[in-house]
Amino acid sequence: MPRAVAIPMWSVVVLLIAIVLVFAGIRFGTDGPLIVTGTPAEGDSFELRYVENPWLAYLHIVPGVLYLVGAPLQLWRRFRERHFTFHRRFGRVLLTLGLVSGVFALAFGVPFSYGGAWQSLAAAVFGSWFLVALLLAFRAILGRDVRMHRRWMIRAFAVGLGVGMIRVWVGIFAGFQILSLEESFAPAFWIGLTMHVVAGELWLWWRPNEDGLPRTARAPVAA
Repeated sequence: MPRAVAIPMWSVVVLLIAIVLVFAGIRFGTDGPLIVTGTPAEGDSFELRYVENPWLAYLHIVPGVLYLVGAPLQLWRRFRERHFTFHRRFGRVLLTLGLVSGVFALAFGVPFSYGGAWQSLAAAVFGSWFLVALLLAFRAILGRDVRMHRRWMIRAFAVGLGVGMIRVWVGIFAGFQILSLEESFAPAFWIGLTMHVVAGELWLWWRPNEDGLPRTARAPVAA
């Protein structure tokens, strides 16, 4: 990958993961004391659905954060080529984390959305896409189709990373008082996650033949 492309791309990835980590930390810091002490959240606050449904919420958040933090290692070619055995083993862990997070994204995000029915629909559509991508990646690697496995994992990571972009759009809509905080979530979900699905497809279109194998694992070209 050209350096001029790699540096901006990875910078965006790191920034979006950092945004997810910051907001996950805010959730832990805000919800944790209420959950531990059994104190109910006030009114119809944003915290209410997390405090009242902590198992559903945090079985989505914790595995999801771990998945997003670990996935870049799997996609980083140099690391993959130097530590291919670890890449394969760690991939199983990440796949499991992603599946758990995706299932609970549906279980929590659809019935307990803050932004109403349109946010619930977005959670259902993109959460299902995330799970389908992971399952097809798993099926591909079982069939030893490394190229398709990598392509589906990129699709899953792209939409998963969209969680950070959702926060960016919420900040734009609510911060500039275009919409209220509650009204911001549905359009932020649709715009942010659609952007990431499209970005993933454009990336795969630009690099259609990358197989994900280390150079030493590729079959030699016949003379």
